Amino acid sequence: MPIKYLGSKRRLVGVLGTLFSASGGGRALDLFTGTTRVAQEFKARGGMVTAVDRARYAHVFAQSAIATDARTVDLEQLTAELGALDTLPGEAGYVTRTFCEDARFFRPENGARIDAIRQAIEPRREHPHFPIWLTSLIEAADRVDSTTGVQMAYLKEWAPRAHRRLTLRVPDLLAGPGLAIRGDAVELVPTLGAFDFAYLDPPYNQHRYEANYHVWETLVAWDDPEPYGIARKRIELSDRERTSAFNRRPLMPDALRACIDGVDAGVLVVSYNDESWIEFDALIDMCRPRGAVEALAFDSKRYVGAQIGGYSPAGNRVGTVSHLRNTEYVIVCGDPGAVERATDAVGRPETKART
Repeated sequence: MPIKYLGSKRRLVGVLGTLFSASGGGRALDLFTGTTRVAQEFKARGGMVTAVDRARYAHVFAQSAIATDARTVDLEQLTAELGALDTLPGEAGYVTRTFCEDARFFRPENGARIDAIRQAIEPRREHPHFPIWLTSLIEAADRVDSTTGVQMAYLKEWAPRAHRRLTLRVPDLLAGPGLAIRGDAVELVPTLGAFDFAYLDPPYNQHRYEANYHVWETLVAWDDPEPYGIARKRIELSDRERTSAFNRRPLMPDALRACIDGVDAGVLVVSYNDESWIEFDALIDMCRPRGAVEALAFDSKRYVGAQIGGYSPAGNRVGTVSHLRNTEYVIVCGDPGAVERATDAVGRPETKART
């Protein structure tokens, strides 16, 4: 999915796809699916994929890219539907007021078009194309926003892309069946059934994806929430009691262990990095009861916000950038034969970390 996303596995998606195919393919689980980029890779390789996430927007992406079978979609009709929506005149509403006037995520002319398009599809939530239309709108909004990639702040001056006209396009669709499930990973794991391959890419710190992408959450919910703060986030995000266990340092290790222990899969793959709350050795120990364990380590550029540093509400730089790169770990565990085949197929033995 071509959107800016913190934690995106764009650089590792080929590795993860190779691991999936070499281990035998089959039924795959993506437990923290986000933009569904990895789930789409598994589906493109013939997997029957279940994509899970607690965020509203991630669920819509999964409904569009994973649960929709492209063979059942009349592409000519879908193109015409999006074309009709694309011609709607702008009509200022919640998005314009909240994210263009109170904040500066979009220019007002694009905000008004987002309002008009979103309002037009709202009465048709039960239509099978609804998640596709909504995915198209979110992708279009992402192409004309004025952020560094997260919606916790916006740029002091308009980004060049913000001046472009918001334009709808047909999002990526893949042939084959799949499932999209919304909910808490720890609660859902015992109910999901058996898989041949499972992928876990949990949050690494206190930053919540629902807050990082709160504009998308509102575009999906379309519920006129009370906004707060400079970023005009949804008021529900101010309630720390609603925060996922994965975003609370004391709770996260047990939550991750519950998922690693609870997933029913022959091969389990966990992504993590050296800036996360759990040390590498502790993560390896969590995985050992599942069977063989191999770890691949990849040098990676840090997310853009870490590269440019922090800024105050007045636009003044705060602090300094400590480092520009980190190490991404891909831990593979489970059936010894499948683990060996999968990691050997990656073809980068020099990246194997100590286990």
